[in-house]
Amino acid sequence: MRSILVISNEQKVFGSINRCFDTGYKVSVALNRDAALDTLRKRRYDLIFVDLEILRGSASGDGYKAAMEPFWHIYPTIEIIVMSSQEMIREAVMAVKAGASDYLTYPVNPDEVKHVTESLHESLISQSELDYLRDQFWQSDALELIHTNSSVMKKTYEKIRSVAPTKSTVLLIGETGTGKGEFAKLIHRHSSRRDAQFISVHCGAIPDTLLESELFGHERGAFTGAVRRRLGKFEIATGGTIFLDEIGTITASAQIKLLQILQDQTFQRVGGEENRDANVRVIAATNTDLKKMCEDGQFRKDLYYRLNVFPMEIPPLRDRPEDIPHLVEVFLKNMNRFSSKGIHDIHPHVLEAFRRYSWPGNIRELENLMERAYILETSSVLTPESFPSELFESEVPSASILVDTQLTLTEFRHKGIEDIERRYLKEVLAKNQGRIKESAATAAVTTRQLHKLMTRYGIRKEEFKS
Repeated sequence: MRSILVISNEQKVFGSINRCFDTGYKVSVALNRDAALDTLRKRRYDLIFVDLEILRGSASGDGYKAAMEPFWHIYPTIEIIVMSSQEMIREAVMAVKAGASDYLTYPVNPDEVKHVTESLHESLISQSELDYLRDQFWQSDALELIHTNSSVMKKTYEKIRSVAPTKSTVLLIGETGTGKGEFAKLIHRHSSRRDAQFISVHCGAIPDTLLESELFGHERGAFTGAVRRRLGKFEIATGGTIFLDEIGTITASAQIKLLQILQDQTFQRVGGEENRDANVRVIAATNTDLKKMCEDGQFRKDLYYRLNVFPMEIPPLRDRPEDIPHLVEVFLKNMNRFSSKGIHDIHPHVLEAFRRYSWPGNIRELENLMERAYILETSSVLTPESFPSELFESEVPSASILVDTQLTLTEFRHKGIEDIERRYLKEVLAKNQGRIKESAATAAVTTRQLHKLMTRYGIRKEEFKS
């Protein structure tokens, strides 16, 4: 059964849309944005019809995209259709440009509702079929890694699909912690060399004096301490792939030998004269600007051109916030494999802070923060208390306070207090997983008082139990 949520304070609008669908659909209504978000947290919906005035009221100065993001944050694939008056068509078009799937005008026309819904359904089926065909390329154990809701990441994976089956040299460019090593493995696993060795070398972690020996091997007596012949990483990787991370750190002499491999597919061990074949694919990675290093004389231009055959920029995490919930889920799943804690969820405030954070350390920083919080957490949900306070310093209120001048000052003040009380009680209950006694103690009220407040605001403890 497909589920549709109508966000409107007009009963006739809900009635009109509800009559458009048969028993194969479940149509629900929410009178405002906050009620809609609460409903979405309890049940998954495929489609939202939202009144433009309601959406506009929550847009504040950040535009329609910011107003729709909370819905996508809960369900990234949910489709949003805006409903507006004829006079506000320009605004409706702006909402579509910001990411809404389509728009309708009042009065609601049943034929238009059915047409828009069916068109979206057909489009989703086509997209699903396309995604399925694309997924046939990926090995099953890679599907979790390549899952993404980000358009920039989808383009990156398209590039990987194109270059993986070839023998071309690949240069991965991206900030520290973006997962360049994982992308290199992904390319190798989907190449014709998948059954051979994948050798990873962190060039920046090897002392300059040992780098050439590590990469190309050495002959006995080549230098003090070389008591026997040693094979280098390029020989060990024969027939497979070698991943050179932090390629910008290698020495000038190592650059010359690497250039020889890329040009002639041959090399010599340190202290040796015999040319050896290098049947190996090279994937390099850097978090520095190699082109600028060439201009400054720190990196060979001819080597840069050989490495830059197929450059790929890996987007930083701040440019793909849509993927954070999935990454969190993957990290939690991995941590639970090695621990009996059984933490399977994360507090919404933490996810909101994640979305706003700039992530200078990217995915690696996210994983480290999750691991630290997992160790500290004593409940079944990762709460804000288990994360560093600086994570929440840049957090701004998720919605502006809407001023209703139709109310008197006393009425407005009373409504504001009620909103604050409701939010506070929900936070306390979430922190204590719906346990009444502990929640009452946290709020410094009696359990009876807490029950009365929960009844007044329509809050049920079952919503907060893990």
